[in-house]
Amino acid sequence: MLFALPGKRLEAAAKLVRPGAFVADIGTDHAYLPIYLVGKGIATRAIASDINRGPLDRAASNIRAAGLEERISLLLTDGVVGLCGLGITDYIICGMGGELIDSITKAPFLRDPSVLLILQPMTKPELLRAGLLSRGFSIRDERLAEEAGRVYQIFSASFTGIQAAYSDAELLLGKENMTRGDELYYKLARREAEIIRRRLEGKRKAGLDVSSDEALLADIEATLK
Repeated sequence: MLFALPGKRLEAAAKLVRPGAFVADIGTDHAYLPIYLVGKGIATRAIASDINRGPLDRAASNIRAAGLEERISLLLTDGVVGLCGLGITDYIICGMGGELIDSITKAPFLRDPSVLLILQPMTKPELLRAGLLSRGFSIRDERLAEEAGRVYQIFSASFTGIQAAYSDAELLLGKENMTRGDELYYKLARREAEIIRRRLEGKRKAGLDVSSDEALLADIEATLK
């Protein structure tokens, strides 16, 4: 288990890390990702950070068991506070809500073309993508992973200064995911379409405007035909 990952979600995130990276795993919990990446030789070194002492204590125990104390450091901090100027190349933020990740990635020092963000929002991927795009980040790669019947979105981004235009459907589901159109995309799209249908029904009953939801649903359903 020392150099293995506990699920497809983290495996997908690990595949987006660049060879030879200096990684920061934000909200590391058990430090599974840093241990895997450094232990497998994908990353040269890593910082495992968390806002709470408990997760860092668990991480420290796992890092010691893996014999990687000299290559993986621990940091008690909020988001990316204290990580500027350390030479980190790849920042991983997994398992948080999209709004929280969006807030963390507003740190000015992340607007560096040499830095890669690897993100896995649990909620609101559309808000996270929109925020990144508005700040001049470009989406580099997108992956989907399924665990316990749920499809998760994982994607990387870096600063280019270009504010790309995405449709509402692309913000929600990912432009590359939509283009690829594989089995996991169809599962994700069907789930999101059903959520939108329920929201539409509620809005109609309340006499609210549903035009934007109808347009979004139509765009998603067009990819399912």
